[in-house]
Amino acid sequence: MVNMAANAPGLLTGIGGMQVVLSGEKTVDFFIHELVPINFFGQTVYITTTHVCELIIIVGIIIFALVARHKIMHAEEIPRGFQNVVELLVETLEKYVHGTMGKHGTKVYVNYVGTIMLFILLCNISGLIGLRAPTADYEVTLCLAVISVVMIQYNNVKWNKFGAITNLFQPIPLLFPINLIGEVATVVSLSLRLFGNVMAGTVMISLYYTLMPVFATIGIPAALHAYLDVFSGAIQAYVFTMLTMVFITNKIEG
Repeated sequence: MVNMAANAPGLLTGIGGMQVVLSGEKTVDFFIHELVPINFFGQTVYITTTHVCELIIIVGIIIFALVARHKIMHAEEIPRGFQNVVELLVETLEKYVHGTMGKHGTKVYVNYVGTIMLFILLCNISGLIGLRAPTADYEVTLCLAVISVVMIQYNNVKWNKFGAITNLFQPIPLLFPINLIGEVATVVSLSLRLFGNVMAGTVMISLYYTLMPVFATIGIPAALHAYLDVFSGAIQAYVFTMLTMVFITNKIEG
């Protein structure tokens, strides 16, 4: 716990646990909450708001996938309605992956790219339905980045064999530490970029709802949600998947 004192009204007067107290009256709550404690090998771990939000999103994706599969399995010759939407999404995704990865990615990575992009997008816009975006939790973005980096390095070893190691000493052996840091930094850059943007939007929305009078929270926040949740969320999902595909392609071509 960190305590800070301020005498001027409206300033930050304390940080305790999960809330930021303003003027002794209002609280800004944009933190992760511990919901259910679980004893795990002698240690207490918690199911948090992040886990609950992720579960809701994952269940939603599964339901969508099952409905889409059923619709495609019983497809009409002339697509319409939901079938038309599904086919449009699949065709758009295939063009998106093929345009970046070419023949290497269309068949192999289109499922991963589509899944991760949909998951990140839904996480980023989950604030529209009152959830706390899971991607505002660094543990989530770090795990996503680790998965992508594992796939990047897997392709590096698969296609370059021993070159995956010898390339670290190029163009001169003296640059080995810098090249190694560059490979490791991919995890940090992918995870922090996504986390920082989503967390910033979460904080700004929470501050607005807390600090503004009641009449200012009707209608006006729609523009904030449209930019911070929808537009910025879609951009971050696009950037994460695009960088993942570019890094994988570079290893394949190398």
